[in-house]
Amino acid sequence: MTSARSSQPKRRLSAILALPIVALAVTWASPGYAFDFWNWGKPKKCPSGTAWSKEERKCVAVKKGSLSDDDLARAGRALALDGHYRDAIKVLALASNANDPAVLTYLGYSQRKLGNIDLGISLYKKALDIDPDNVDTREYLGEGYVSKGELDLAWLELVEIEKRCGTTCVEYRALEKALQSGSSQY
Repeated sequence: MTSARSSQPKRRLSAILALPIVALAVTWASPGYAFDFWNWGKPKKCPSGTAWSKEERKCVAVKKGSLSDDDLARAGRALALDGHYRDAIKVLALASNANDPAVLTYLGYSQRKLGNIDLGISLYKKALDIDPDNVDTREYLGEGYVSKGELDLAWLELVEIEKRCGTTCVEYRALEKALQSGSSQY
């Protein structure tokens, strides 16, 4: 009876250790790779002129009505962050809701990076009127202020970011770095 009891914990441990292996095998064997294990949470890269549709689970042509506003915002964000500002503006302009905070934020980001700082700032402010807790928008607005030399306004955005996510979040650190350098690269 003692030996049967001592083997139960070993069987449980073996079963627990086998779970990750089984989960990984199922993931890789799933049709269409239901889970993109290595790129978890990263947006899909698509050829130029197309964007990832979550609904269709494939790259589709970017044209009016071909993608949801969420897909357009994701595609525009990816283009903007990759430095393709004009393409980002074209994609984001297709959104049916021109007042979507994500669309406004990345339109502002793209405009600011193209040198249209005042237009970028006005788009950020419009996005914040709709979603005042968006720390990405606040970071970019602060960076816009830094590029204009309006450091007092940038510091105010840093304080607002701190209220929402503390001093260790990526947005806080990025704006803090921009303020410390005072550089016009932002």
